[in-house]
Amino acid sequence: MAQRHDAVEVIAAKRDHGELSDSQIDWVVDAYTRGEVAEEQMSALAMAILLNGMSRREVARWTTAMIDSGERMHFGSLSRPTADKHSTGGVGDKITLPLAPLVAACGVAVPQLSGRGLGHTGGTLDKLESIPGWQASLDNAAMMRQLEEVGAVICAAGAGLAPADRKLYALRDVTATVEAIPLIASSIMSKKIAEGTGALVLDVKVGSGAFMKDADQARELAETMVALGDDAGLHTVALVTDMSTPLGLTAGNALEVRESVEVLAGGGPDDVVELTLALAGEMLSAAGVDADPAERLRDGSAMDVWRAMIAAQGGDASAELPRARERSVVSAESEGVLTRLDALAVGVAAWRLGAGRARKEDPVQAGAGVEMHAKPGDDVSKGQPLLSLHTDEPERFERAVAALQGAVEITSGDPAYDPTPLVLDRVGS
Repeated sequence: MAQRHDAVEVIAAKRDHGELSDSQIDWVVDAYTRGEVAEEQMSALAMAILLNGMSRREVARWTTAMIDSGERMHFGSLSRPTADKHSTGGVGDKITLPLAPLVAACGVAVPQLSGRGLGHTGGTLDKLESIPGWQASLDNAAMMRQLEEVGAVICAAGAGLAPADRKLYALRDVTATVEAIPLIASSIMSKKIAEGTGALVLDVKVGSGAFMKDADQARELAETMVALGDDAGLHTVALVTDMSTPLGLTAGNALEVRESVEVLAGGGPDDVVELTLALAGEMLSAAGVDADPAERLRDGSAMDVWRAMIAAQGGDASAELPRARERSVVSAESEGVLTRLDALAVGVAAWRLGAGRARKEDPVQAGAGVEMHAKPGDDVSKGQPLLSLHTDEPERFERAVAALQGAVEITSGDPAYDPTPLVLDRVGS
């Protein structure tokens, strides 16, 4: 039983730049989960953490307390090693979809517990639910069976994993404390450590379409999460990747599934393929497996796992994906080189078209989103289609187009266009 404390005492300690003791952290996380600490008290503590930070010891203890609020999963009975990947979220970030079956095709089991989209960032479960019949919820026994038989599973996290995080995340969302690095790191890592995977690769995105806009903050978050993994005995590596431009040529649920299948078929946009292979290489290395993921894309074995993975969860991988009823085109206003396509603006446009939600309970349109016909570095001519906007509700077009004001830059002449590398940094051993 955790030593008893007083919520006001814990809030005041962090407000006054103090370090919380292990017993204070254990008590406040447990008491909040049980409803003994009121929402307004945890709101005040979250704001104090946002403003004053936490030491490495505090973040590690906070993460452990969140893990201890629920169950832990174990994959030791599987016949192959496990590795998981987590992205901090971006625009057009469909990487999980081709990545999980690809890594499974290389001999590593991938237990991918994913979430839904909120705001301008897409959710993996929303994307997969555009496939007819596919189900996000699996019990633990079905998940273990699918990992053994198919090698990959993408599903919703069960209610038993880190319930303290589920409650605290909802509170942070409405109290402007989502951005607190200690709380982001402990939220992600409590679920991943409780999940019990053998290795974890993090994709920490930075840029206008990402959660972290600043490169130094993104590296701090990456370092904090890698340290938490290492402290818990979980082999953790992080890549810091660019999210100033959307990934691939689509943002929206069914649109992104279609593009992911192209990657699995050996095609797809270069940036999606590059990042999928980079993360696959890190996952295989962390799991101690020597295989060539590019060859698994070429020989069709990754596609075989995709089809089996979708079928195992009730989906029909060969079914026609939903398409939006209405389409509107945004054309280039001048000739030249496309030098900027802002990720946040594209994400907000997709959201306004119906691809995302403002509240967790909102529905999403499977076919809504933005299709990109050019990316930075491409030559464009005046009047050429740049973006196609898709929605079932044509009244949404006006606000989506408004979100794209200033998002596109076309430079005439012969500009010295210097593309930002996709992988900016790597953290971990």
